[in-house]
Amino acid sequence: MSSTPACSVIIPTYNRRDLLRLSLNALCDQDIGTDAFEVLVADDGSDDGTAEMVAEFRGRLAVRHLFQPDEGHRVAAARNLGIANATSDVSVLVDSGVLLHSGALRAHLRSHEQDQPAAVIGYVYCFNLDNEDATEMMDTLDFADVDATIARLRSEQRWLDLREEFYAREPGPLRNLPAPWGLYWTCNVSARTSQLRAVGGLDESITSWGSEDIDLGYRLHRDGAIFSLNRDAAAIHHPHPKEWSAESRQGLLRNRRYLAEKYDTPITRLLGVEPMISLFDINDIIRNENLPSCQDYLAAARR
Repeated sequence: MSSTPACSVIIPTYNRRDLLRLSLNALCDQDIGTDAFEVLVADDGSDDGTAEMVAEFRGRLAVRHLFQPDEGHRVAAARNLGIANATSDVSVLVDSGVLLHSGALRAHLRSHEQDQPAAVIGYVYCFNLDNEDATEMMDTLDFADVDATIARLRSEQRWLDLREEFYAREPGPLRNLPAPWGLYWTCNVSARTSQLRAVGGLDESITSWGSEDIDLGYRLHRDGAIFSLNRDAAAIHHPHPKEWSAESRQGLLRNRRYLAEKYDTPITRLLGVEPMISLFDINDIIRNENLPSCQDYLAAARR
């Protein structure tokens, strides 16, 4: 492996050894070659043999296992652990159980050559909010052949990225949106490592599911990152147990209210509204109500 890899792939995990194995297997097939990137598994305190499983990939991948004690849901801290240890200029953030197409890392890197600094959003097939299609997915998809599976899903227009409804109604470049950060979901995104560090990484005070990724996207946007969608940076989200419960919804609302208060601008206050405003609708509201950008609002407040 060269002294400086082209990108660092950062995968947070917690007791998801089997899903993580699938993600690592997919990385072994990247067409840029496994000597062109490093993998940082940021372990949030697993006790299911994750470390031993990761060790099996040494020799196939330039992989490091980074461990932090289990002190509750600390995915933001885990991702920051990966960002702090990354040695490349570009960090690609994915989740355990996300299986990248063989050309995904190449696609991420190509976007960073075109835009600097870039905040790249990859495309994720098969993500259900409540895992509602999991049984059918497991019966019909070949997760051992990621490229063929993605090609079939694309051809059949099936189990598309949840954000597809937004992309269909907003065909222009994401850079033109007033709030592209609402689409920056860390299951499959990338950014310059130096910029991730400069904006402070993820907010570690968010210790329940949801919104730590759009908060990161917001700060990248404020820092001048150019947002783009790269459909070739594609992946499959392997179904796994989860539940979009009333408790989950309340936790997400608490996190959104925290962000609304943290930044306290007309745009970010939309995050704290109840019932919750869809992230897909925020850009329309900003334009329809002619809300000032956060920079303009804060500059006017200082006068």
